[in-house]
Amino acid sequence: MEQTVKHAEKNLGEICHLLGSYTRKTAKLRDKADLLVAQLFDFSSTEGHEVQMGLKNLAEDLAMIQDYRQAQERLETRVVAPLKTFGGVVKNKRVSLNEDVSCQQRQKKISFQFFVFFLALISYRDKVCTFKV
Repeated sequence: MEQTVKHAEKNLGEICHLLGSYTRKTAKLRDKADLLVAQLFDFSSTEGHEVQMGLKNLAEDLAMIQDYRQAQERLETRVVAPLKTFGGVVKNKRVSLNEDVSCQQRQKKISFQFFVFFLALISYRDKVCTFKV
């Protein structure tokens, strides 16, 4: 159980870190592409008909790519955010596991002390019984 908790803690933390980094980088890229699309539309209005059509098509294609990137942004809210909650769950499991282990250790110690006491009591009884005979 302890290995499972350690493994989950390590891997979920790394996944959250990488997904967060990925979404931040795509957000920067999306912002730059938005600026590029706006600039292409502005430039296309000053050019001839054929160049204007080509630049508008390029700008529209980039805008579609941006729509896809905005879908990636939702990855942050729909995947990364729920994964972040597992950090607390793993932490609680670790605390619970540590409490269980310490409780088991205390129980073993008490059982051992009781066993030693019981053996001493039997030994004492045997000594007392041998003297009476």
